[in-house]
Amino acid sequence: MPNVSPAGPPMAASPLTVAVLEIDAYASTLGWDQPARLFALVDTARLRAQEPGLASQLGLDDTSAPDASLTPIEQEELPAGKALDEFLGTIAWPDAVAGCAMTVERLMLPPSAEASVPDGLSDKQLTQWVARHPDRQEVRMTVAVLRDGARESAVRLREKDSPTEVLTGAGLVPGLAEALAATFES
Repeated sequence: MPNVSPAGPPMAASPLTVAVLEIDAYASTLGWDQPARLFALVDTARLRAQEPGLASQLGLDDTSAPDASLTPIEQEELPAGKALDEFLGTIAWPDAVAGCAMTVERLMLPPSAEASVPDGLSDKQLTQWVARHPDRQEVRMTVAVLRDGARESAVRLREKDSPTEVLTGAGLVPGLAEALAATFES
């Protein structure tokens, strides 16, 4: 069941939940109307041991993050004009990457409005219809997956843009989670 995060991650939060909330907080500092962003998630202890220079550059000294944590590393900007699912289909992660995460902004309708969607619309027509709907809401979704199948999501509404109003839950954005998980399949 989704929950609303407090000002920081819950005390017993999993490393994946903490990473998702860190990425959400980072994305919130960039403002809205941003492109999608992709992150590699690496085991912090492994990063310190295998790449001490990079760990130091990222400010990950021995006390800054627990060994069981995940460190998000933002990847290069996504190619403009390429569909997200097509782009994700081109990714292959090295073994050192424990998981990945993505932030993306979208327009969403509440479940009560979904019943009024006209039949037979193309993707482009549906996008235009949602953009004109009076109940539409702008959201930023941060979704993360690990190689072992673990998933976590955070959703922030633009109209309630506050760290205390972020919904979290493993199943909030299943389609994007599936697409990210597919990047780890051989």
